[in-house]
Amino acid sequence: MGTLTGPDFVALQVRDLDAASRFYREVVGLTLAPASPPDAVVFATKPIAFAVRKPLVDLDAVARLGHGVALWFHAEDALALHERLQAAGVPIVRPIGESPFGKTFTFADPDGYLITVHDRA
Repeated sequence: MGTLTGPDFVALQVRDLDAASRFYREVVGLTLAPASPPDAVVFATKPIAFAVRKPLVDLDAVARLGHGVALWFHAEDALALHERLQAAGVPIVRPIGESPFGKTFTFADPDGYLITVHDRA
């Protein structure tokens, strides 16, 4: 019987692949992976690869992208990233605070996906 072993790859479907790729590279600070499949941009994140990709569905038919999904990223310094994103005008939807996962905050990306950042591994 086949069983799942855990998440292996995470991708967000985005309206504008170039804009999303620039946002995650230039504003958030992610590094590109050595290769990406067609219609996607993969980042060298660990332990699971993260990507943005052209949509497989009509994103304009969806009221709110990612509603009900919690996507968390680890950062070595959540406070520094929070300050950088805030200075860049990125919407911070939950301000930085202490949690069982260290300093934690949530921001909205250009497509409205909510991304939570924490700094305790």
